[in-house]
Amino acid sequence: MAKTIYFVAGEVSADNHGAALMRSLRELDSDLQFVGRGGPHMQEIAGKRLKNWIGDSAVLGLWEVIRKYGYFRQQFRKTLNEIEESKPDRVVLIDYPGFNLRLARALRTQSAQRKIIYYISPQVWAWNRGRIKKMARFLDLVLCIFPFEAELYNESGLRAVFVGHPVIERLETERIYTKRDPDLIGLFPGSRLREVRKIFPLLLEAANLLKRRKPSLRFEVGASSPELASETQKMIDSKSPDRQMIHIKVGETAAIMQRAFAGIVASGSATLEAAYFRLPFVLIYKVAWPTYLAARLVVTVKYLGMPNVLANKEVVPEFIQHRAKPNLIVKAVWRLMENPEARARMIAEFDEIVGKMGKGEASEKAARAIIGRSDMKRVN
Repeated sequence: MAKTIYFVAGEVSADNHGAALMRSLRELDSDLQFVGRGGPHMQEIAGKRLKNWIGDSAVLGLWEVIRKYGYFRQQFRKTLNEIEESKPDRVVLIDYPGFNLRLARALRTQSAQRKIIYYISPQVWAWNRGRIKKMARFLDLVLCIFPFEAELYNESGLRAVFVGHPVIERLETERIYTKRDPDLIGLFPGSRLREVRKIFPLLLEAANLLKRRKPSLRFEVGASSPELASETQKMIDSKSPDRQMIHIKVGETAAIMQRAFAGIVASGSATLEAAYFRLPFVLIYKVAWPTYLAARLVVTVKYLGMPNVLANKEVVPEFIQHRAKPNLIVKAVWRLMENPEARARMIAEFDEIVGKMGKGEASEKAARAIIGRSDMKRVN
């Protein structure tokens, strides 16, 4: 009888990582059956038994979660029922901690025997390390993308394995060999609509100020979807005095990061991509004030950007919330453009940071951990 794995992925990046994981699992066992919730890439592999809910499930910030509370409560019950009906051998939860950690706890209440595995571990080390021991009561295994996470979880009694960052294996296939254009700046406003609406106006103002300093500059925007490209184009049409200086590229983030001379990047996985491609950049992030204030109450790490977290120092300048001002951003970008020593130092730090993210075998290692531990015992 074929084994069944139930997946839950609630965001675009998790859909990409989930699809790569499914491919690796199928290479190890072609008879595996996949069900659950994810996005179009996972559904392409699993078929219609996997629901594409990414369009509704991907949210940003406290207010949006509260606004959609009824929806998430309904989907939570449906997910529990789906798992109960499909009786999977494994449940694999990918990132998405607000939903998935609660789901894992409820699943453990349902069944003490069901194997629950968390892939791309929740960043509780940033906001509530005391929660790790509680997680050990309802998770069987955590697959970590950073080495320090596995050490932290294992010390706390939660079985964890470092598999590496799955973004590396994708980026290796997107490498191109080209010279950087000294007149090109990359703009990366994020992958969610609400995020883009908050952040792109700041990028646009910064671009206009940079253009005044150096009229030959051009800008390319890395848009993750046609919908976001349309949204950014509307803002350019209404706020930019020179519409021709900015070009939007859909699905070309990696290429822009390799062509541009410097970049302005919204906090998120794109910061690690920029580090991988050795693009000197500054980090920007801005959310609704209730979300920011709530985060300030619980977040305990010094830095927001993962390159800085991994280095344990500010390699990349961070402009968060009230510090996200165009004139400050421009000053930092200009330094990276005009100061060869500053550029070289940042790139050298990037090489060390990327070395901590594994060697591009995350999906394969995660797949082996998921199906290769039939003797896996619970940690109490």
